[in-house]
Parts: sequence; structure tokens; C-alpha cells
Amino acid sequence: MNSALAPIEGLAALLAAQKSAFNAEGAVDAAERRRRIQQVIDLLVAWHKPLAQAMDEDFGGRPQGFSLMNDVLGSLASLKHARDHLEDWMQPQERQPFPPYDQLGARARVMYQPKGSVAIVGTWNAPLFTLLSPLAYVLAAGNRAILKPSEIAPRTAEVLAAACAEHLDPLLVGVVCGGPEVAAAVSAQPFDHLVFTGSTAVGKAVMRSAADNLVPVTLELGGKSPTIVSRSADLATAAFRIAAAKASNGGQLCVNPDLVYVPREQLEVFLAELKTAYAGLFPRVQGNPDVVAVVNQRHLARVEGLVEDAIAAGVRVESLPESLPADPADRRRPLRVVVDPPVECRIQQEEIFGPAMVLLPYDAIDAVLAEINARPRPLALYWFGTDEAEKRRVLEHSLSGGVSINEAMMHAAMQDAPFGGIGASGMGHYHGREGFLEFSHARTVFEAGAYDPRREWGLLPPYGEHFLAAMEAQVTP
Repeated sequence: MNSALAPIEGLAALLAAQKSAFNAEGAVDAAERRRRIQQVIDLLVAWHKPLAQAMDEDFGGRPQGFSLMNDVLGSLASLKHARDHLEDWMQPQERQPFPPYDQLGARARVMYQPKGSVAIVGTWNAPLFTLLSPLAYVLAAGNRAILKPSEIAPRTAEVLAAACAEHLDPLLVGVVCGGPEVAAAVSAQPFDHLVFTGSTAVGKAVMRSAADNLVPVTLELGGKSPTIVSRSADLATAAFRIAAAKASNGGQLCVNPDLVYVPREQLEVFLAELKTAYAGLFPRVQGNPDVVAVVNQRHLARVEGLVEDAIAAGVRVESLPESLPADPADRRRPLRVVVDPPVECRIQQEEIFGPAMVLLPYDAIDAVLAEINARPRPLALYWFGTDEAEKRRVLEHSLSGGVSINEAMMHAAMQDAPFGGIGASGMGHYHGREGFLEFSHARTVFEAGAYDPRREWGLLPPYGEHFLAAMEAQVTP
């Protein structure tokens, strides 16, 4: 059965076929799980050039080297980490039986079993990584999967579907392509788990739809990831690393810094350092092949609208490295730094997801923490500085999906640690052992010994006259 480009009406049939194959197969040993992951690795190695070219075309300008680094190598890192560690993760965990059965030959353990068939709905900003990185841990756990690539990156979806059709059995890993109606159909199916990467608003709709079939979900969403530059920070270093983060993928990453808090008295110095750092990365923007374009006109209009709303409110906006008029033929845009906009500005409220950022002066760190905690929980939080007491205060008085200290976005690249959100930025995680556990069913197994003393101890009906007193005697602090 060829699942590539399957229509909505074929989705239920593909899922049913996967579930039937899963039930018939039984246990999936480590060698088979490694073989399946290796097939995906081999696919990426064989198809990396057409995939990188497709991503360049979908964005209207995305360096193929960046696509290899971000999507291909990022996915390979997840796949290889899962391949090389899954056997250790699979081992049952011995547990202590409760007394007195622990003295009567009983044994207990937790075994980790695959759930079945997992849907993975990817997004356009990392059109391979958001599919294949979670797939690594889905396969490590022994599951099957159906991938739904983003329709906003249609060439990438088409090439990936062709690659999967050539290298993978659709009963193990299938692909369905199409628009929002196909994604909605995926979330309405009785999968055994569903992974969605995208906006918080769509994530809520996915969760509502999945609830009809009680499908557990992993939601990788976003939010306005805050960045705090401490008074103890080296401003040049902090500015350079924040500039590098904003330059990555044209700011179109879910862990990209949105709000940057800088000590009020250092704001102008920091802004000057940021200009220098960004200009060093991109001496020019228009026509620069190193700049990642905004993915399409709709998203460009959205980002431009956020900036224009701030300008209309009289807010200062700096363009790095230079100001450029919008060009419909070239969606590469300078980084717009919106300085101290009022809280009611849209750019203060909405996730930017593009080449813009908000710079906010502050006087006291506790006021910054109060403002961060008043917002929905972000996917990431960043702190730059050397003050250990302040670092500890920030970590202990905030919540976010993950944290990078004196850097931005690096925690998301960790394979041996969970990646995921909290609250409005998502739920669940993948990467590392936690990713394996996310897509496994932890099944408790109790094995009784041969001797059962309950009747002679008076613990079974008909209860004797001393039963109540014996139970009451066990009620102790």
C-alpha cells in the first residue's frame, strides 16, 4: 500500500493497516528498532541534497547549508542518539513488591512497551526536523508512525514523501500530504499518540479533536521566549549571541528570543553592540544568500504588521543592519528592533516568529521576573550574566520549557535531555530517554509467589472477629 500523498479517505485505512500490523507483530526487539531507525538515517543521507534544495525553494531563499545543519543534521543527531541508546532504555526496571509479598517470592517490574501508531504533524519552519526528530524516539519505542508534513513547505513535503516511499514500508512509516483539512483529519483519527508542532491556537484545536478519541498528545508550541541581560553580563558577548540567534532561520524558530530585557542604563550601549554584531553577520540583507527569507507573503505581512503597529504608536524602531523598503520579489528583511513598546502593542502580545524583536529596559530583576510570570509560560528562557545569586533567582522564580544560560536556543539541541514546553508552550517532550518514555507505555507486571497466606491470616471473607481490629491496628502515622 503506497501511503505517499494519500487522500483523507485513505488515512483511516492506512492507520487501520498499521494497527493491524502492530498487533500481529507483537514485541519489537532492539535489533529491529535499530534497523528501522537506520532506514530513516539512510534515507536522509541519500536524499539530503534534494531535500535541502526543496527547503530553499519553499522559503524563497534559505541557504542549503543552513537546511543541512538545522534540519538534516539535527534530525540525524536525534536518530543516531536514539539508535545507539534504545537498548538500554528498553530494559525493564525491577520494582520492590509490597510486604509481605516481597518475602513470599513475589517479583515486580515495569516494562516499556510501544503504544502502537503515532501521528506526527510537523510545521514549516523546520519542515524536516519537526517530523524526523520525534520520529527517532517514536521508532526507538517500537511504534509505527504516520507523518503529516506542513503544506506551507509543499516542495519539501513532496520530496520527503517520495523519499519515504522509496526507503520505508508505509506500514511502518507512512506519509500523508495536504492542507489544513488533512491535518484536521489526522487529529480526528484514533491514533495511539499524536505529536503536533505549531502555534498555541492550533495546538488547542488539535488537543480538542484528539480528546474525542482520548488520544494522548505531545504539543510543541511556542510563546514569547524572554531573554534577560544581567548587569553582570558582558554586553558585547550577549549582544553577539542574541544577534546570532535572531539571524538563525530569519527568526522563524519556536525558541527564538522575542523579548530582550536590558538594564535601563545599558540599553543604548547594548543596542550599539547588537547593531555591530548583526552587521558582522549580515553586512547587507537584500539579495544576501545567507539571509533566510520570511517563508511566504502571508507571514511577511503578519511580521510587518507587528512592526507597523508599533511605529503607529510612536515607538522607536531600529533596522539592522539598515532600513529597507519591503520588496515583494525578495522576502529577506532586516532585523527590526522595537524599543520599549507599550504593553498593549501587538508585538508585545503576539509571538513574532520572524526578523523582529522587542527590547525592554528594566530597573530591577524582580520586576522582570514578575512580568515574565504574568505572561503565559514560554518555551524557552535565556539569561546572560555572571552573578550566581541572580542566576539562581531567575531559575528558581520562573518556569519555561527549557533554559539556556549565556546563550540562546542551545538547550533545544541537547539530545540527552528532554525538549518540550509547559502550559501555553506545550506539553510532553522528546529527545533522550524522556522521548523514549513519552512514546512508551510503562506497564507494571506483578508476579506472585507460590504461597498465598491471605486465608490463614484472615484477610479473605468470611472475616473473623479480629479482622477489624487488625486493620485498625495498621492505621498509624
